[in-house]
Parts: sequence; C-alpha cells; structure tokens
Amino acid sequence: MPRSPDPARARLVSAGERLFAERGIDNVSLREISRESGARNVIALQHHFKDREGLLAAIVTKHRIRVGERRHRILDEYEADARIDLERYSAALVEPLAACLLDDDGGRDFLRIFADLMNRPRPEWLRPQDEEREDSLDRWRRLGNHVLRPVQIRLHRRYAAILYVSTELARCARIARNDLDVALLTSSAIDIVMAIIDGPVRSRTEELLIARDRARGTLAQAP
Repeated sequence: MPRSPDPARARLVSAGERLFAERGIDNVSLREISRESGARNVIALQHHFKDREGLLAAIVTKHRIRVGERRHRILDEYEADARIDLERYSAALVEPLAACLLDDDGGRDFLRIFADLMNRPRPEWLRPQDEEREDSLDRWRRLGNHVLRPVQIRLHRRYAAILYVSTELARCARIARNDLDVALLTSSAIDIVMAIIDGPVRSRTEELLIARDRARGTLAQAP
C-alpha cells in the first residue's frame, strides 16, 4: 500500500504502530499517540480516524494489503500446481507475515499488534473493506479443506496454526537481528506449522471429540 499523501495522517499511523506495539493496545491513550506524532492535540487523530478502532483499522489495513498480496501470489501458484503440498501450504501462512520482519515501515510493530488482535475476538472492522477479492487468510483456510483430514479440521488445526504463527512472529520481531535470523525463524515456523496441521490425532482425543459431539446432539462443523 502506498504511503498516505497526508503527512500528518502517516505520522499518526507510525506513532500508533510504535506505541501499540511497545505497550499494548489497551495501554496507550489517543493523547499520547497524538503527542508522539507531533500533533498539537488529539483533535487531529479524531479528524483522521475518529477513534482508537479507526486508527487500529488504518494500521492493520496498511499491512494487511501487503501481506495479502504476498499470500495470494503463493496461493495462486499453489492452486495452479493442482496438487496437495503441505510444505507450500504452510509456507503460504508463514512467509507473507514473516516478510514484515524485514519491513522498515512498521512491519515489526505490526506483527506485535497483530498477535495482540489475534488473541481477541476478531472485530468486524478488521475484515477487508473491499469485495474485489477473498481475504487471503480466509482463502488459506478454505484451501485447507483439501489438505487436512476431517478430524484435524474439527479440532481447528488451522486456527491453532494461525495463533502459533502470530505469537511466534511477534516474539521474533523482538529478537531477529539480520536476514539470516529471519530466514531461520521463518523456516522453523513453517516446520512447526506443518507439524500442527498434519500431526497425529491420538485415539483418546478422537474418542473425546465424538463424545462431545454426541453430548451436543450434533456433529461439529468444519471451521
């Protein structure tokens, strides 16, 4: 996504990225963000974003577009190949986000914010605002229907992988120092996602899953 043509707006986004990443989304006031950006008062932030959610949505959108473009490219190639490839499927989740570790325009801060948001109920304003193309993460989840076994789908293995990646890359954003660090952390994250997605399901787990579904009187639907 190109930089905003409005310098004041761009400074507010950058200040929000830094402070939300360093201190947590709930621990920063709009006044502090305005002061950090160089704005004279909080009115400037309210003018551009209305409120905290509006600023967060702007930060997420700035990076979601970049991440989405990367993931769609990988998934386009994956679908064109027309075969199940667990490694490439797992890489489509990890690599687009891991690229943010090398993004000097707030990428590392975004990863820490993204991890915070992914461990909360997903607000509607985090959903894509355009209808032109399916959200890349939703597309990744959908294509998993051809990769995972039914019991793995019912156990929400894809969601577990997403939570792992968001948390691990937020940690990496604090410790990765160079390109080699990023390459190693990315490759290791892909290994672990493959294990999460395709790891064995013990018979005891499957028995408990069946017992739970019977107690509910319905079969669980795939996510």
